[in-house]
Amino acid sequence: MGFETILGNERLRENLAASLKAGHISHFYLISGPEGSGKRTLASLLSAGILCRGADKPCRACRECRRVLAGSHPDVITLEEKEKKTVSVELVRRARADVYIRPNESAYKIYILPRAQDMSVAAQNALLKVLEEPPAYGVFLLLADNPNKMLPTIRSRCVELKLQALPEEILLPQLRREFPEAAEEDLRGAMARGGGFLGQSRAALTQGVSAQTAAFAQAYVRGDALSLAEVLTPMEKWKREALLLELAAWLEILEGALACGSGITVPSALSRRIAAGRGAFDQMQAVSCLKKAMEYTQGNVSPAAVCGWLGWALQK
Repeated sequence: MGFETILGNERLRENLAASLKAGHISHFYLISGPEGSGKRTLASLLSAGILCRGADKPCRACRECRRVLAGSHPDVITLEEKEKKTVSVELVRRARADVYIRPNESAYKIYILPRAQDMSVAAQNALLKVLEEPPAYGVFLLLADNPNKMLPTIRSRCVELKLQALPEEILLPQLRREFPEAAEEDLRGAMARGGGFLGQSRAALTQGVSAQTAAFAQAYVRGDALSLAEVLTPMEKWKREALLLELAAWLEILEGALACGSGITVPSALSRRIAAGRGAFDQMQAVSCLKKAMEYTQGNVSPAAVCGWLGWALQK
């Protein structure tokens, strides 16, 4: 089976398959690419390939492959603290101690670090000690959106696997298969917004909008001050965090409308509706108002005052 589920990136797939077949396995891999590029998928397949007992690695049929791909193999450990913004030195130190305990049942013990670029300098230096003298069975897969944030001394010790954007002739048919009911305009807009990466394109097509956002867009297109007030009034009692998220969603569709007016295909039907119903000058004013409202919300201005001001400002 190999790496066929990774779209595009033919040379990377061929090189990995050849390396695994020859038994050439590195201690350290750096899997790089933006969010939605398939880093976790590649890390899972590579882990399966390293432990695979079949001929065409990863075969995805042997016991080892099935357990790795199901996330239940005891010798594949994910190092992640989702509640923290940075990867702590304590997490890396625990992994550093654990790596010198031999694998449970396999020839290799694999550690996946999904946010390698978020390691603190102390965490990177702690990891460097393992990189300098790794045990023969230890393998680290470092996943990074922006590998430039990592120390050169770490990057230089890794085999970098850089995921590339997909060409239209690969990405667009895949989106058509996954979203058969989506309009062609929406598919192309999602592809453009996703920068050629399947994960980001999927997100652009699947992210929903709240009823509040839809109501705002409708009121704004009509220039209906009363409807806009009806949208904003209940939001006066919202907590700051919820209000910020909603205003950010409004800002996103307005910025999408401006992009649409510039000839860029965007996936949001609300953005296209605003672009058709309001002029670019009005849209730019609204963008400025929303940015100011978000600044007020992040400051000491109450949600009630922010909503009242925004209702007045959007009518100007």
